Amino acid sequence: MANIKTRQDQTTSIQAPPPARRGGFGPGGGRPGMGGQKPKNFKKAIGQLLGFMGKFRIALLISIVLAIGGVVLSIFGPRLIGEIGDLVKEGITGPMDLDAIIALGIIIAVLYAGSFVLSLVQGFMMATVTQAVIKRMRTQITQKINRLPLKYFDKASYGDILSRLTNDVDNIGQSLSQSVVAFFSSIAMLAGVLIMMFTINWIMALTAIAASVLGIALMLAIVSRSQKHFKAQQKYLGSLNGQIEETYSGHAVVKSYNAGKGAVKKFDETNENLKCAVRKANFFSISMHSLMNFVGTLGYVAVCVVGAVLMVNGMISVGVIISFMFYVRLFSQPLGQLAQGLSSLQSTAAASERVFEFLDEEEMQGLGARGQGLGNKEKNNHEPRITNHEPRDAVRGEVEFRNVKFGYVLDKTVIKDFSAKVLPGQKAAIVGPTGAGKTTLVNLLMRFYDLDSGQIMVDGQDVAGMTRQEVREVFGMVLQETWMFEGTIRENIAYNHQDATEEQIVEAAKAANLDHVIRAMPDGYDTVMDDKASLSAGQKQLVTIARAFVRDAPMLILDEATSSVDTRTEALIQDAMARLTTGRTTFVIAHRLSTVKNADVIFVLKDGDIIEKGRHGELLAAQGFYAELYNSQFAE
Repeated sequence: MANIKTRQDQTTSIQAPPPARRGGFGPGGGRPGMGGQKPKNFKKAIGQLLGFMGKFRIALLISIVLAIGGVVLSIFGPRLIGEIGDLVKEGITGPMDLDAIIALGIIIAVLYAGSFVLSLVQGFMMATVTQAVIKRMRTQITQKINRLPLKYFDKASYGDILSRLTNDVDNIGQSLSQSVVAFFSSIAMLAGVLIMMFTINWIMALTAIAASVLGIALMLAIVSRSQKHFKAQQKYLGSLNGQIEETYSGHAVVKSYNAGKGAVKKFDETNENLKCAVRKANFFSISMHSLMNFVGTLGYVAVCVVGAVLMVNGMISVGVIISFMFYVRLFSQPLGQLAQGLSSLQSTAAASERVFEFLDEEEMQGLGARGQGLGNKEKNNHEPRITNHEPRDAVRGEVEFRNVKFGYVLDKTVIKDFSAKVLPGQKAAIVGPTGAGKTTLVNLLMRFYDLDSGQIMVDGQDVAGMTRQEVREVFGMVLQETWMFEGTIRENIAYNHQDATEEQIVEAAKAANLDHVIRAMPDGYDTVMDDKASLSAGQKQLVTIARAFVRDAPMLILDEATSSVDTRTEALIQDAMARLTTGRTTFVIAHRLSTVKNADVIFVLKDGDIIEKGRHGELLAAQGFYAELYNSQFAE
């Protein structure tokens, strides 16, 4: 099932929405800062990038050495060409030494051929290294997403995260492949040309340098002022992606609330900021390139004039002037490349800063994926744990909450002092008004968030001592929000269970009252779930129930799934859920209290505390808060 896509968790739609997450219309939306991290400096960003390269730093070093070697070979060429010029001049007034000219020509050809070969090998190595590093970076960012706590995504812009994964990583890759080696080879070229010029004639060398001093000073001044504009460019690009992602994912809501003008206005503001940042960054980049061209031309003219004066006075030969004409061009060329390299490194530092800011975010503890993300407690805990080898036999399904306290943000407690016990095989309903903490309890049970205090026990074991993977292996979930990915219905039912047989998939569909719907489609189980798929909301809900049947977990979490379907489909869903919950410890988040009449125990939450507990009939007879809630749903 190659089309199955990766996501953070099959169950991430159960989460509280404290701050705006996506960065579009709400206050604080589209924030590129992601947690208020202060910008890191240039040296630290580049240092982190070099550290990230790991073993590839050796290949990078070899590429730099090869590039420098190619530069060194090419540096000798102009001097030898000057000697050929002197031989030709002598041949005009006397005998022409063709053998010496041919020998020098062969040497020059060999030098330039060697330089070409070294540059070719260096280019191949650098392209290989770049793609390996970028692949590793994308992989680590993707893995990082899986290791981040949900509270990070409560404050982060999805579009900005995608921008870091795409735009910033591509920026780094482009710089590594084109600018890094060129930067060092330019330094080598500059140093080599200076040495060769001074060994030939120090007056001509000083002339070339003097013509370039002004340009170098201006270049350094420009570089010092350009970093903030490159950083702003990356920042606004991430913000713009966040706004676009939210606007189009909520397109129907935007239209229905006539919020299009507001969305366009906010987009235009960010787009204008991005335009200004890019314009300024490009201006500095182009200015440095143009400045170096001017410096090169000025040096060329100065060398010709001074060289003519020296030759008239008999201080140099025509060959020296010829050599310097080449060296001046070689001298201005690395200056331009240095300017371009510095400009590129500024942009790369800004991109690296954003990428490593994301990779440095605090991770969840106790992930359990091959030892990744385990805290000390998980590493040192040698008690028997729930495993996924034979969950139906190994897990009884007893769950106990002991004085649980939790808040999504500090000083704002959602669950105050929750204590309850659910026996194996029981169906426990969690009811209460909006904001009472129903969904929060499920988030804590699945370890999407960690407790502020208290314990959650599964079969007598504290879930804090288990890895998150171990905890989630024993739960199946059916959520109110259905999630389908672009793949066949078969692949959607067998999500994350690629080893499921065709018989298991079909039996799960039958148990979920979905088989007849699937077979009525032209491609049956091979129907691709995309924008053209004709499944209704209720039928998609049946797919998620079939998915839970394939998972066959010993415990279930059900978010009320019938609030937005018709009566007939609701009956099918309820019938499928009844089959699914048989023999399993089940937690039901109930919005329609009529759906929990047959629950073994009902927990009534209000303001983060259990205020009533019992069966449906008992709670109605008590004429308490539950009875008030129940009767209000049937009031005229």
